[in-house]
Amino acid sequence: MQVFKFGGASVKSAENIKNVVSIVEKYRDSSLLVVVSAMGKTTDKLVRITDSYYKQTGEAFDLLESLKQEHFDVLHALFPADHPVFDDIANTFVEIEWILEEEPQDEYEYLFDQIVSVGELLSTKIVAAYSSYMGQPTQWVDARDFILTDNSYREGKVDWEKTEEKIRKELPTILDEYIVVTQGFIGSTTENFTTTLGREGSDYSAAIFAASLNAENITIWKDVPGVLNADPKWFDKTELIPELSYTDAIELTYYGATVIHPKTIKPLQNKKITLNVRSFVNPEEPGTQIKTTNQTLPVPSFIFKVNQVFINIQPRDFSFIVEDNLSHIFDAFHKNRIKINMMHNSAISFSVAVDDTGENVQSLLEQLEKRYKVSVESGLELITIRYYNQQTIDRVLVNKEIIRELKDSYTCQMLVKDKDE
Repeated sequence: MQVFKFGGASVKSAENIKNVVSIVEKYRDSSLLVVVSAMGKTTDKLVRITDSYYKQTGEAFDLLESLKQEHFDVLHALFPADHPVFDDIANTFVEIEWILEEEPQDEYEYLFDQIVSVGELLSTKIVAAYSSYMGQPTQWVDARDFILTDNSYREGKVDWEKTEEKIRKELPTILDEYIVVTQGFIGSTTENFTTTLGREGSDYSAAIFAASLNAENITIWKDVPGVLNADPKWFDKTELIPELSYTDAIELTYYGATVIHPKTIKPLQNKKITLNVRSFVNPEEPGTQIKTTNQTLPVPSFIFKVNQVFINIQPRDFSFIVEDNLSHIFDAFHKNRIKINMMHNSAISFSVAVDDTGENVQSLLEQLEKRYKVSVESGLELITIRYYNQQTIDRVLVNKEIIRELKDSYTCQMLVKDKDE
Protein backbone atom coordinates (compact mmCIF):
# COMPACT_ATOMS: atom_id res chain seq x y z
CA MET A 1 0.00 0.00 0.00
CA GLN A 2 1.45 3.33 -1.12
CA VAL A 3 0.31 6.95 -1.04
CA PHE A 4 1.38 9.42 -3.73
CA LYS A 5 0.93 13.16 -3.50
CA PHE A 6 1.16 15.46 -6.52
CA GLY A 7 1.28 19.23 -5.99
CA GLY A 8 -0.13 22.03 -8.10
CA ALA A 9 2.93 22.33 -10.34
CA SER A 10 2.66 18.66 -11.35
CA VAL A 11 -0.90 19.11 -12.71
CA LYS A 12 -0.75 22.69 -13.99
CA SER A 13 -1.19 21.73 -17.65
CA ALA A 14 -2.49 18.95 -19.87
CA GLU A 15 1.05 17.71 -20.51
CA ASN A 16 1.79 17.62 -16.81
CA ILE A 17 -1.40 15.67 -16.10
CA LYS A 18 -0.40 13.15 -18.77
CA ASN A 19 2.96 12.83 -17.00
CA VAL A 20 1.28 12.25 -13.62
CA VAL A 21 -0.94 9.53 -15.02
CA SER A 22 2.06 7.87 -16.69
CA ILE A 23 3.87 7.80 -13.34
CA VAL A 24 0.83 6.35 -11.60
CA GLU A 25 0.44 3.71 -14.31
CA LYS A 26 3.84 2.23 -13.44
CA TYR A 27 2.49 1.37 -9.95
CA ARG A 28 -0.92 0.08 -10.99
CA ASP A 29 -0.17 -3.43 -9.70
CA SER A 30 0.08 -2.22 -6.09
CA SER A 31 -2.57 -0.63 -3.88
CA LEU A 32 -2.24 3.07 -4.51
CA LEU A 33 -3.98 6.18 -3.18
CA VAL A 34 -3.17 9.41 -5.03
CA VAL A 35 -3.62 12.81 -3.36
CA VAL A 36 -3.72 15.79 -5.75
CA SER A 37 -3.55 19.55 -5.15
CA ALA A 38 -5.33 22.24 -7.13
CA MET A 39 -3.89 22.94 -10.59
CA GLY A 40 -1.07 25.46 -10.83
CA LYS A 41 -1.98 28.77 -9.18
CA THR A 42 -5.69 27.90 -8.86
CA THR A 43 -5.71 28.29 -5.08
CA ASP A 44 -4.29 31.81 -5.28
CA LYS A 45 -6.90 32.72 -7.90
CA LEU A 46 -9.72 31.32 -5.78
CA VAL A 47 -8.45 33.40 -2.85
CA ARG A 48 -8.71 36.49 -5.08
CA ILE A 49 -12.25 35.50 -6.02
CA THR A 50 -13.14 35.06 -2.35
CA ASP A 51 -11.65 38.44 -1.43
CA SER A 52 -13.46 40.18 -4.29
CA TYR A 53 -16.76 38.56 -3.36
CA TYR A 54 -16.43 39.31 0.36
CA LYS A 55 -15.44 42.95 -0.28
CA GLN A 56 -17.97 43.25 -3.13
CA THR A 57 -15.46 44.83 -5.53
CA GLY A 58 -17.31 43.48 -8.57
CA GLU A 59 -14.50 41.37 -10.02
CA ALA A 60 -15.46 37.94 -8.66
CA PHE A 61 -17.44 36.67 -11.66
CA ASP A 62 -14.84 37.85 -14.20
CA LEU A 63 -12.07 36.17 -12.22
CA LEU A 64 -14.13 32.99 -12.03
CA GLU A 65 -14.79 32.99 -15.79
CA SER A 66 -11.05 33.28 -16.43
CA LEU A 67 -10.36 30.35 -14.10
CA LYS A 68 -13.09 28.27 -15.77
CA GLN A 69 -11.56 28.91 -19.17
CA GLU A 70 -8.14 27.73 -17.96
CA HIS A 71 -9.63 24.45 -16.75
CA PHE A 72 -11.66 23.90 -19.91
CA ASP A 73 -8.58 24.55 -22.04
CA VAL A 74 -6.92 21.67 -20.19
CA LEU A 75 -10.00 19.47 -20.70
CA HIS A 76 -10.03 20.12 -24.46
CA ALA A 77 -6.37 19.06 -24.63
CA LEU A 78 -7.08 15.79 -22.81
CA PHE A 79 -10.55 14.55 -23.81
CA PRO A 80 -12.91 14.35 -26.79
CA ALA A 81 -15.62 17.02 -26.67
CA ASP A 82 -18.37 14.58 -25.71
CA HIS A 83 -16.59 13.21 -22.63
CA PRO A 84 -18.76 13.45 -19.45
CA VAL A 85 -15.96 15.17 -17.52
CA PHE A 86 -16.94 18.47 -19.20
CA ASP A 87 -20.35 18.43 -17.48
CA ASP A 88 -18.80 17.29 -14.21
CA ILE A 89 -16.34 20.22 -14.16
CA ALA A 90 -19.05 22.71 -15.21
CA ASN A 91 -21.27 21.52 -12.37
CA THR A 92 -18.39 21.82 -9.91
CA PHE A 93 -17.89 25.47 -10.87
CA VAL A 94 -21.62 26.01 -10.28
CA GLU A 95 -20.93 25.43 -6.56
CA ILE A 96 -18.96 28.70 -6.54
CA GLU A 97 -21.47 30.52 -8.76
CA TRP A 98 -24.28 29.77 -6.30
CA ILE A 99 -22.27 31.45 -3.54
CA LEU A 100 -21.37 34.49 -5.64
CA GLU A 101 -24.97 35.13 -6.73
CA GLU A 102 -25.96 36.31 -3.24
CA GLU A 103 -24.40 38.96 -1.03
CA PRO A 104 -22.05 37.55 1.61
CA GLN A 105 -23.84 36.65 4.85
CA ASP A 106 -21.22 34.42 6.49
CA GLU A 107 -17.84 35.02 8.11
CA TYR A 108 -14.87 35.35 5.76
CA GLU A 109 -13.13 32.20 7.07
CA TYR A 110 -16.19 30.06 6.33
CA LEU A 111 -16.64 31.52 2.83
CA PHE A 112 -12.92 31.07 2.16
CA ASP A 113 -13.12 27.33 2.76
CA GLN A 114 -16.30 26.83 0.72
CA ILE A 115 -14.82 28.61 -2.32
CA VAL A 116 -11.10 27.83 -2.19
CA SER A 117 -11.65 24.09 -1.58
CA VAL A 118 -13.20 23.74 -5.04
CA GLY A 119 -9.74 23.88 -6.63
CA GLU A 120 -8.90 20.41 -5.35
CA LEU A 121 -12.26 19.02 -6.43
CA LEU A 122 -11.65 20.24 -9.98
CA SER A 123 -8.09 18.93 -10.34
CA THR A 124 -8.85 15.49 -8.91
CA LYS A 125 -11.91 15.02 -11.11
CA ILE A 126 -9.77 15.81 -14.16
CA VAL A 127 -6.89 13.53 -13.10
CA ALA A 128 -9.24 10.65 -12.18
CA ALA A 129 -11.17 11.01 -15.43
CA TYR A 130 -8.00 11.04 -17.52
CA SER A 131 -6.57 8.03 -15.67
CA SER A 132 -9.79 6.12 -16.41
CA TYR A 133 -9.76 7.35 -20.01
CA MET A 134 -6.26 5.87 -20.37
CA GLY A 135 -7.54 2.49 -19.23
CA GLN A 136 -6.54 2.43 -15.59
CA PRO A 137 -9.13 1.27 -13.03
CA THR A 138 -9.54 4.56 -11.14
CA GLN A 139 -12.01 5.74 -8.53
CA TRP A 140 -12.50 9.41 -7.57
CA VAL A 141 -13.07 9.77 -3.82
CA ASP A 142 -14.19 12.85 -1.89
CA ALA A 143 -11.68 13.48 0.92
CA ARG A 144 -14.40 15.31 2.86
CA ASP A 145 -16.07 11.94 3.47
CA PHE A 146 -12.96 10.74 5.30
CA ILE A 147 -10.96 13.61 6.82
CA LEU A 148 -13.12 14.96 9.63
CA THR A 149 -12.24 18.19 11.43
CA ASP A 150 -13.57 20.69 13.92
CA ASN A 151 -15.07 24.04 12.87
CA SER A 152 -11.75 25.92 12.70
CA TYR A 153 -12.16 27.22 9.17
CA ARG A 154 -8.93 27.77 7.19
CA GLU A 155 -7.02 25.67 9.76
CA GLY A 156 -9.21 22.67 10.46
CA LYS A 157 -8.02 20.48 13.33
CA VAL A 158 -8.32 16.81 12.41
CA ASP A 159 -10.39 14.48 14.59
CA TRP A 160 -7.92 11.64 14.30
CA GLU A 161 -10.05 8.98 15.96
CA LYS A 162 -13.06 9.49 13.69
CA THR A 163 -10.88 10.04 10.61
CA GLU A 164 -8.85 6.86 11.09
CA GLU A 165 -11.97 4.83 11.77
CA LYS A 166 -13.66 6.09 8.61
CA ILE A 167 -10.60 5.55 6.40
CA ARG A 168 -9.84 2.06 7.74
CA LYS A 169 -13.44 0.94 7.45
CA GLU A 170 -14.22 2.09 3.91
CA LEU A 171 -11.10 2.69 1.80
CA PRO A 172 -9.29 -0.70 1.78
CA THR A 173 -12.06 -2.43 -0.19
CA ILE A 174 -11.97 0.34 -2.82
CA LEU A 175 -8.17 0.16 -2.97
CA ASP A 176 -8.39 -3.57 -3.66
CA GLU A 177 -10.00 -2.81 -7.03
CA TYR A 178 -9.08 0.74 -7.98
CA ILE A 179 -6.40 3.40 -7.95
CA VAL A 180 -7.99 5.98 -5.65
CA VAL A 181 -7.65 9.65 -6.56
CA THR A 182 -8.58 12.14 -3.84
CA GLN A 183 -7.96 15.69 -2.70
CA GLY A 184 -5.38 17.25 -0.50
CA PHE A 185 -6.01 20.29 1.72
CA ILE A 186 -9.70 19.72 2.46
CA GLY A 187 -11.86 18.06 5.09
CA SER A 188 -15.33 18.35 6.56
CA THR A 189 -17.02 19.14 9.85
CA THR A 190 -19.58 16.85 11.48
CA GLU A 191 -22.23 19.17 9.97
CA ASN A 192 -20.80 18.46 6.48
CA PHE A 193 -19.35 21.95 6.00
CA THR A 194 -16.10 22.01 4.07
CA THR A 195 -12.92 22.98 5.93
CA THR A 196 -9.34 23.43 4.77
CA LEU A 197 -6.22 22.29 6.62
CA GLY A 198 -4.07 25.39 6.12
CA ARG A 199 -2.06 26.49 3.10
CA GLU A 200 0.12 23.75 1.62
CA GLY A 201 -2.01 21.27 3.58
CA SER A 202 -2.09 18.67 0.80
CA ASP A 203 1.11 17.09 2.13
CA TYR A 204 -0.65 16.76 5.48
CA SER A 205 -3.67 15.14 3.84
CA ALA A 206 -1.42 12.54 2.25
CA ALA A 207 0.19 11.83 5.62
CA ILE A 208 -3.26 11.41 7.23
CA PHE A 209 -4.28 8.83 4.65
CA ALA A 210 -0.90 7.07 4.85
CA ALA A 211 -0.92 6.86 8.64
CA SER A 212 -4.55 5.71 8.79
CA LEU A 213 -3.95 3.00 6.18
CA ASN A 214 -0.58 1.93 7.65
CA ALA A 215 0.98 2.51 4.24
CA GLU A 216 4.40 1.10 3.44
CA ASN A 217 5.57 4.50 2.28
CA ILE A 218 4.43 7.84 0.95
CA THR A 219 5.92 9.71 -2.00
CA ILE A 220 5.60 13.45 -2.51
CA TRP A 221 6.30 14.26 -6.17
CA LYS A 222 7.76 17.73 -6.73
CA ASP A 223 9.58 19.78 -9.35
CA VAL A 224 12.89 19.45 -7.46
CA PRO A 225 15.16 16.37 -7.27
CA GLY A 226 14.35 15.86 -3.57
CA VAL A 227 15.22 17.72 -0.38
CA LEU A 228 18.04 20.13 -1.16
CA ASN A 229 20.30 21.86 1.34
CA ALA A 230 19.10 25.25 0.10
CA ASP A 231 16.50 26.79 -2.19
CA PRO A 232 17.86 26.99 -5.76
CA LYS A 233 16.41 30.51 -5.93
CA TRP A 234 19.08 31.57 -3.44
CA PHE A 235 22.04 29.31 -4.14
CA ASP A 236 23.60 28.48 -7.50
CA LYS A 237 25.06 25.25 -6.17
CA THR A 238 22.73 23.14 -4.06
CA GLU A 239 23.19 19.58 -2.87
CA LEU A 240 20.65 16.78 -2.71
CA ILE A 241 20.21 15.23 0.72
CA PRO A 242 19.64 11.51 -0.03
CA GLU A 243 18.58 10.55 3.49
CA LEU A 244 17.09 12.59 6.30
CA SER A 245 15.88 11.73 9.79
CA TYR A 246 12.38 12.65 10.90
CA THR A 247 13.93 14.92 13.53
CA ASP A 248 15.97 16.93 11.03
CA ALA A 249 12.99 17.11 8.66
CA ILE A 250 10.80 18.51 11.45
CA GLU A 251 13.49 21.02 12.38
CA LEU A 252 13.89 22.19 8.78
CA THR A 253 10.15 22.61 8.25
CA TYR A 254 9.81 24.39 11.60
CA TYR A 255 12.33 26.97 10.50
CA GLY A 256 10.61 27.47 7.15
CA ALA A 257 11.86 24.94 4.62
CA THR A 258 9.05 24.65 2.05
CA VAL A 259 9.72 21.22 0.56
CA ILE A 260 7.50 19.46 3.12
CA HIS A 261 4.57 20.80 5.11
CA PRO A 262 5.39 21.05 8.85
CA LYS A 263 2.38 18.98 9.98
CA THR A 264 3.20 16.18 7.57
CA ILE A 265 6.11 14.54 9.36
CA LYS A 266 4.70 13.61 12.78
CA PRO A 267 1.93 11.16 11.72
CA LEU A 268 4.46 9.34 9.56
CA GLN A 269 7.07 9.23 12.31
CA ASN A 270 4.48 7.78 14.70
CA LYS A 271 3.88 4.87 12.29
CA LYS A 272 7.50 4.68 11.05
CA ILE A 273 6.34 5.25 7.46
CA THR A 274 9.10 6.25 5.06
CA LEU A 275 8.52 9.54 3.24
CA ASN A 276 10.05 9.85 -0.23
CA VAL A 277 10.50 13.21 -1.93
CA ARG A 278 11.00 12.64 -5.66
CA SER A 279 10.94 14.59 -8.91
CA PHE A 280 7.99 14.23 -11.28
CA VAL A 281 10.29 15.74 -13.93
CA ASN A 282 12.79 12.88 -13.55
CA PRO A 283 10.70 10.15 -11.92
CA GLU A 284 13.43 7.49 -12.26
CA GLU A 285 15.69 9.37 -9.84
CA PRO A 286 15.61 8.13 -6.20
CA GLY A 287 15.19 11.55 -4.52
CA THR A 288 15.28 11.83 -0.73
CA GLN A 289 14.15 9.34 1.91
CA ILE A 290 12.93 10.63 5.28
CA LYS A 291 12.80 7.87 7.88
CA THR A 292 14.00 6.62 11.25
CA THR A 293 17.77 6.97 11.06
CA ASN A 294 20.71 8.19 13.10
CA GLN A 295 22.12 9.84 10.00
CA THR A 296 22.62 13.57 10.53
CA LEU A 297 22.50 16.08 7.72
CA PRO A 298 25.55 15.46 5.51
CA VAL A 299 25.86 19.15 4.62
CA PRO A 300 24.75 22.41 6.26
CA SER A 301 21.23 23.42 5.22
CA PHE A 302 20.13 26.99 4.55
CA ILE A 303 16.65 28.49 4.85
CA PHE A 304 15.94 32.06 3.73
CA LYS A 305 12.80 34.02 4.55
CA VAL A 306 12.45 37.52 3.11
CA ASN A 307 9.97 40.32 3.90
CA GLN A 308 10.42 39.90 7.64
CA VAL A 309 9.16 42.29 10.29
CA PHE A 310 11.09 42.64 13.55
CA ILE A 311 8.80 43.51 16.46
CA ASN A 312 10.20 44.49 19.86
CA ILE A 313 7.72 44.54 22.74
CA GLN A 314 8.28 46.14 26.15
CA PRO A 315 5.90 46.74 29.09
CA ARG A 316 5.11 50.44 29.39
CA ASP A 317 5.91 50.42 33.11
CA PHE A 318 9.31 48.72 32.56
CA SER A 319 8.15 45.70 34.55
CA PHE A 320 9.49 42.25 33.78
CA ILE A 321 8.28 40.19 30.85
CA VAL A 322 6.63 37.41 32.85
CA GLU A 323 4.08 34.67 32.22
CA ASP A 324 1.10 37.01 32.24
CA ASN A 325 2.64 39.24 29.56
CA LEU A 326 3.74 36.31 27.45
CA SER A 327 0.32 34.68 27.63
CA HIS A 328 -1.32 37.89 26.43
CA ILE A 329 1.27 38.38 23.65
CA PHE A 330 1.02 34.83 22.31
CA ASP A 331 -2.77 35.02 22.38
CA ALA A 332 -2.62 38.15 20.20
CA PHE A 333 -0.37 36.37 17.68
CA HIS A 334 -2.69 33.35 17.63
CA LYS A 335 -5.85 35.42 17.09
CA ASN A 336 -4.23 37.25 14.18
CA ARG A 337 -2.97 33.98 12.61
CA ILE A 338 0.66 35.09 12.70
CA LYS A 339 3.44 32.50 12.95
CA ILE A 340 6.58 33.53 14.83
CA ASN A 341 9.72 32.70 12.86
CA MET A 342 12.26 33.80 15.49
CA MET A 343 11.87 34.96 19.07
CA HIS A 344 13.99 36.19 21.95
CA ASN A 345 13.10 37.51 25.36
CA SER A 346 15.03 39.33 28.05
CA ALA A 347 13.92 40.59 31.44
CA ILE A 348 12.06 43.60 30.04
CA SER A 349 11.53 42.89 26.35
CA PHE A 350 10.22 40.26 23.98
CA SER A 351 11.20 40.40 20.31
CA VAL A 352 10.10 38.37 17.31
CA ALA A 353 10.48 38.13 13.56
CA VAL A 354 7.36 37.39 11.50
CA ASP A 355 6.34 37.35 7.84
CA ASP A 356 5.07 40.70 6.61
CA THR A 357 1.54 39.56 5.75
CA GLY A 358 -0.03 43.00 5.69
CA GLU A 359 -3.34 43.68 7.39
CA ASN A 360 -3.15 41.06 10.12
CA VAL A 361 0.32 42.28 11.18
CA GLN A 362 -1.07 45.80 11.39
CA SER A 363 -3.99 44.53 13.45
CA LEU A 364 -1.56 42.73 15.78
CA LEU A 365 0.50 45.89 16.28
CA GLU A 366 -2.59 47.93 17.11
CA GLN A 367 -3.60 45.39 19.76
CA LEU A 368 -0.14 45.21 21.30
CA GLU A 369 0.28 48.99 21.43
CA LYS A 370 -2.69 49.28 23.78
CA ARG A 371 -0.67 47.57 26.49
CA TYR A 372 3.00 47.71 25.47
CA LYS A 373 5.63 49.94 23.97
CA VAL A 374 6.20 48.48 20.48
CA SER A 375 8.95 49.21 17.96
CA VAL A 376 8.97 47.80 14.44
CA GLU A 377 11.52 47.36 11.67
CA SER A 378 10.48 45.88 8.31
CA GLY A 379 12.11 44.82 5.07
CA LEU A 380 14.42 42.32 6.77
CA GLU A 381 15.63 38.83 5.92
CA LEU A 382 15.80 35.80 8.20
CA ILE A 383 18.58 33.29 7.53
CA THR A 384 18.57 29.92 9.30
CA ILE A 385 21.48 27.49 9.03
CA ARG A 386 21.10 23.94 10.32
CA TYR A 387 24.49 22.35 11.23
CA TYR A 388 26.29 25.64 10.81
CA ASN A 389 29.94 26.61 11.10
CA GLN A 390 31.70 29.94 10.79
CA GLN A 391 32.35 29.39 7.09
CA THR A 392 28.64 28.95 6.36
CA ILE A 393 27.81 32.03 8.43
CA ASP A 394 30.36 34.15 6.59
CA ARG A 395 28.98 32.87 3.29
CA VAL A 396 25.53 34.37 3.84
CA LEU A 397 26.58 37.63 5.51
CA VAL A 398 28.16 39.33 2.52
CA ASN A 399 26.89 42.95 2.52
CA LYS A 400 24.52 42.10 5.40
CA GLU A 401 24.15 43.67 8.83
CA ILE A 402 22.93 41.49 11.70
CA ILE A 403 19.92 42.82 13.62
CA ARG A 404 19.50 39.81 15.92
CA GLU A 405 21.30 36.46 16.16
CA LEU A 406 20.35 33.26 17.97
CA LYS A 407 22.46 30.10 18.19
CA ASP A 408 22.22 26.67 19.74
CA SER A 409 24.33 23.54 19.20
CA TYR A 410 22.93 22.81 15.74
CA THR A 411 21.06 25.87 14.48
CA CYS A 412 21.97 29.50 13.85
CA GLN A 413 19.32 32.12 13.06
CA MET A 414 20.25 35.61 11.89
CA LEU A 415 17.86 38.45 11.19
CA VAL A 416 19.68 40.75 8.78
CA LYS A 417 19.31 43.75 6.56
CA ASP A 418 21.33 44.99 3.61
CA LYS A 419 24.26 47.23 4.51
CA ASP A 420 24.09 50.81 3.33
CA GLU A 421 26.24 51.32 0.28
